Amino acid sequence: MPYAQVNGQKLYFEDTGGKGPVVVFSHGLLMDQSMFAPQVAALRDRYRCISWDERGHGRTAGDALAPFSYYDSADDLAALLAHLGIGKAVLAGMSQGGYLSLRCALTHPQIVRALILIDTQALPEDPAKMPGYKQMMDIWAAQGLPDPIADTIGQIILGQNWSGAAAWKDKWRGWKAHNLLQCFQTLGGRDDISSKLEQIKVPALVVHGDLDMAISLDRAKAMAEGLPQAQLAVIEGGGHAANLTHPDQVNPQIEKFLASLH
Repeated sequence: MPYAQVNGQKLYFEDTGGKGPVVVFSHGLLMDQSMFAPQVAALRDRYRCISWDERGHGRTAGDALAPFSYYDSADDLAALLAHLGIGKAVLAGMSQGGYLSLRCALTHPQIVRALILIDTQALPEDPAKMPGYKQMMDIWAAQGLPDPIADTIGQIILGQNWSGAAAWKDKWRGWKAHNLLQCFQTLGGRDDISSKLEQIKVPALVVHGDLDMAISLDRAKAMAEGLPQAQLAVIEGGGHAANLTHPDQVNPQIEKFLASLH
């Protein structure tokens, strides 16, 4: 198993290797690096694709998780690239992965070639949604994951009736309460960076599902307008994890964007 002992963490990652330009994929809350399998499969012949499990998630998750912010996660990503001897990369992040990728572009600009921002935003969580989310997380942490909550979370992240949802629900049932609660606290406590977007000068592709229940399309449009070099691609029928559920639309947008960087 490939792990990087960096920044006080033991990060699980996968690396296709190769000599092409580097693309690093950072997943969303409750997900793991495998959610980018459709993108890695499409790109690996031309690009060096790296995907990793963030703090509290997947194979990086451990028996203890100290309080952390997405600036810490941005430092994790920078340390992972340094560990691999990579000087510059395209950062591709979905939702939470976008939060840390944006913060990495602010705090480690020298390592960022470009950004691919999938179903993410520069704003904090919508305060109207937080009480409902918190109630679900508290029940899950205390009792295990009930089917109705698994179904609701599945719809929020994966959309309606996606064929691969059952496998993700099985993964969620394996979560430990301390990881769940701390990761959710990090999500809810993040800062508003919308006023700092003008500092991010690299090219950016904003990809957003038009049926995203977690982050409304207007928030993605606002982020794209705030970034100096951004373009927006709207995924028809796409939910919050549009790259996973609608790769037939997302992958061509990513490939076109990456080709434009050469």
